[in-house]
Order: sequence, then structure tokens, then C-alpha cells
Amino acid sequence: MKTRPVQIAIVAAAVACTAGYVGHVDTGAQQTSLPTFTDRNDRSIDPIGRNAERMIDAGRAIFRFDTFGDEAFWGGMLKLHTAIEGRRFGGVGPGLTPANALSLGLKVDVDALPASVLGAIRQRRIDLDDPAVTLALLDANAVVGVKARRAGRGLASVGIQCALCHSTVDNAVAPGIGHRLDGWPNRDLNVGAIIALAPDLSAFAELLGIDETTVRAVLNSWGPGRFDAELVLDGKAFRPDGKTAATLIPAAFGLAGVNLHTYTGWGSVPHWNAFVANLEMHGSGTFVDARLNDAARFPVAARAGFADVRNEPDLITSKLPALQFYQLAIPAPRPPRGSFDESGAARGKAVFNGAARCASCHVPPLYTEPGWNMHTPAEIGIDDFQSSRSPDQRYRTTPLAGLFTRHKGGFYHDGRFADLRQVVEHYNAVLNLNLTEQHKRDLVEFLKSL
Repeated sequence: MKTRPVQIAIVAAAVACTAGYVGHVDTGAQQTSLPTFTDRNDRSIDPIGRNAERMIDAGRAIFRFDTFGDEAFWGGMLKLHTAIEGRRFGGVGPGLTPANALSLGLKVDVDALPASVLGAIRQRRIDLDDPAVTLALLDANAVVGVKARRAGRGLASVGIQCALCHSTVDNAVAPGIGHRLDGWPNRDLNVGAIIALAPDLSAFAELLGIDETTVRAVLNSWGPGRFDAELVLDGKAFRPDGKTAATLIPAAFGLAGVNLHTYTGWGSVPHWNAFVANLEMHGSGTFVDARLNDAARFPVAARAGFADVRNEPDLITSKLPALQFYQLAIPAPRPPRGSFDESGAARGKAVFNGAARCASCHVPPLYTEPGWNMHTPAEIGIDDFQSSRSPDQRYRTTPLAGLFTRHKGGFYHDGRFADLRQVVEHYNAVLNLNLTEQHKRDLVEFLKSL
């Protein structure tokens, strides 16, 4: 049987973990012989490897293609599909053209396209201003993170998938059209503007206790690469300074070994997957978090009963293990060659581990704390607006690997720092580091190298 890259990685990890132990283990009292696999490709004698392979495949399919039954919300309640198809195909308005879809940050999976369609795109023979082409792309399951079901010439419903926000493409064919990059945050995606296309936002209006016009204004205030997961919990649409309360879409790669996985530490990967699949994607499943019964802090969630959600059929719970397994297997990507100065990065590594004291929290190679990776706003020198919207009122130490994928929109949860130099200047001031100009430049190059 041909060995796939993921199988090689699993076997390599197993070998690394058992190096020095195969053969005998010294327990202090006796030596115990351990079995040795002579053929690591033979999954019949490696049930763990077989299970890992199955979990990876299932998790990838769930991450990329599962809607958890959320078509009942996006199509059935919001009628978003009618805005996508347009009046020409039985819906409303002009319809969503491919050009408009790309401008909203939606991506096209080139590997899902028929050869004829791909050739037409390469030769510029596709009319990107025709909603019929959008429907054809949806038919091919080529719009990343979106699933539509046909009804005659138009659409019957539409649903969304994890990949909508947490994947992008490599632009191999054209901007927005390429091979999938799972786990990369889609910082082009204007989630709010896409939701605002829906002709019926009464579900959000009723939940938040406001009118639909205000709902659209809030959604359109988010901008590209941002989403406000807490809006349906506390109803806070804007910060005290008037800026949107939406945060930047985070990366979903490089999370293995990391304790808490959200900007403000709501929970681990399976907690947040259940949270999002049930409360944000509006899938059909089960979610329990008694912290949301706090009516003072989470008035919307408490009123809506989000602390204990149970739907039949449950299309989410059984999928959480494989989804978590796949996400933890997504490695952080390496920065492109030539995107940073290697000699400067080498010097910057010493600064990172030494004078800048970065490694005290961003502990290599996880680049976050092994263990409890949370800090008060005062410890990191920023305001508490976003942390106060979470149960523990703290900020997580964000893992740094793959930083180059997150430069668009800025750094920190709200993009307050336009570039890495601003991040360095912030800590230099807050922690009184007294870094030299050379230290700062080298430190930036090291961060770019991660």
C-alpha cells in the first residue's frame, strides 16, 4: 500500500516518542520487552495508525464540507440563497456574480472545477459578471465554505462550512482562485457584508432586540477578515471608542499542544467547535456551557437559552472528535523564501529569547505557554474590552508560528497594530525593555521567519 504523507508523519512521531525505548524499558524493577513493527506500512498490525488515518480523512471532510444542517437557518430563515441566485433565477435582487463574490473574499477551489471550466477561466472566457456562473461554481462545490442545493434553475437553500472563515486559497490561477489552504484565516472574507445580503434578518433582529436596518448596519461595520462571535451573547456591537467590536478571524493551524484556542480563552478546540457549529453557524446539535446563564454579562445568550442547546437530530456532536483531530494535525505554514532577512532573523532569535523577554510567554516551539496561557489586560498593556466579553476576562498568548499569513488586517485580536514593528514598539514601552534600533529590526525579522 502506498504510504501517504500523513502516514509518514504519524509513524515519524511515533518513532520520535519511542526513541531509545524500543526493545527494553527500565522501570527500576524489571525490564519489559516491547513489540517492534517491522513493516510500518502494514495497518493491520497498527490499529492506532489506522485510526489516525481514518480520523484525518473524516476530519478533513467535516472541516471542508459539513454544514451540520445549518441550511435550515441560512436558507430556510434568512433566505440568503435567494439573494445569491437573484430574481433572474427566482430569487431577489441582481444576484451574486463571481466578481462580486470574489470582492467579498469568497474563494474558489480550483481542484473542484471541471477541466473545461478551469480552461475557460484561464483563457478569460468566463463571464464573471453573470450570476449563472456563480450557480455553476456552487454546482461544482467549488466555492470554499459554501454549500448550495439546487431547485430547478435556481437554488433551494444554502449552508456554510468551517472552511468559509478558516481556509483560503493560494491564488494559483487568479486572485481568489487556487488550491485550498486549510487552517489559514481568510482575512479577505467580509462575513458581515455576506450575511447582510440576506433579505430576511428578522432572526437576528429578534435575538438582539433591534430592527433589521440596525442589524445590517452592524454587519456592514465589520469589514474584511472580521467576525463578532460574542455579538449574539452580549449584544455589544461597538467598542467604547466607536470602532467595531468584531475581531480578526484567527488561524486554525499550529494548535497542537496549545491549551486554549481563542483570543480570550473560551475553551479548547472541541469546545469552540461546538460553540461555533451550534451558536454561530446555526447547525443542529448539542451545546452546553453554564457560563452563558450569566444574564449580567451575557444577556442575549441567557435570554435565548444558549447555555443548554439541544436539537434533534444532533448533526454536530459525533463529528467533534474527528474535526478536532484534523485541526490539530494542520501544521503552521513556513514563510516564503526571501520574505525575511535570514541573518537578521538569526540575530533576532537571540533577542527574542533574551533582551526582549518574548520567550517567557511565547515559549518555543509552541510559542505560547505550555499550560495556562492566559494574561490580564494589564499584563500585556491593553484595554479590557474584548477580554471582558469572555468568562475569564483574560487574553490568550497567541501562538506565533505562521505569522506571515496574518499580516493582513493587522496584529492582535482587533488588528490594532498595523505591523510587527508596532507590536515590538508596544512591548518595548510597556515592559521597559530599552531595546536598541538594531534589536527591534532583528526581532521583527525573526518574527517574520516563524
